[in-house]
Amino acid sequence: MHWEVEQKFRVNDVQAIRSALAELGVHWQKPIHQLDHYFNHPARDFGRTDEALRIRRVDEQNFITYKGPKIDAATKTRRELELPLPSGADAAEHFSELLLALGFIAVGTVSKVRQPGALAWSGQQVEVALDDVQGLGSFVELELSASDDTLDEAKVALAALSERLKLSASERHSYLELLLSKNP
Repeated sequence: MHWEVEQKFRVNDVQAIRSALAELGVHWQKPIHQLDHYFNHPARDFGRTDEALRIRRVDEQNFITYKGPKIDAATKTRRELELPLPSGADAAEHFSELLLALGFIAVGTVSKVRQPGALAWSGQQVEVALDDVQGLGSFVELELSASDDTLDEAKVALAALSERLKLSASERHSYLELLLSKNP
């Protein structure tokens, strides 16, 4: 099974975390704008089951993503299935209409500017992201993909990296959850 192992931290000093990541050799990519539209299932409450379904727009590209419940208390490790959709705003809108017609409920939208990067750490390629989330502020995400066989190793690697970066108080709530709790 494919697992997403992630840790996310609120960042008060973006420049300090950029410098710490630069010292470790991060390779940054160009910033992107991500617009995530979240939906709730018509027969079960994803908020209660700790699942998520979203349509993500990245420029003209569209994806549909399902995230299963988190499986531990320290990281945001969960099953993730992401599939590409046709490109363009119309395609995203039509797929949203399809979900609504099937009874799914639009829950909210998260808008962020993400600076993605990659970092070699502990023999693995860590996906790094500096996020500026509209209405929430700045965060850094550290993520590894893992199989059943490499899951424990990925968790240990991320814990060591976050410790090296002096990051504490991992945020286990999604951006959507944080926004919804801010504006009930």
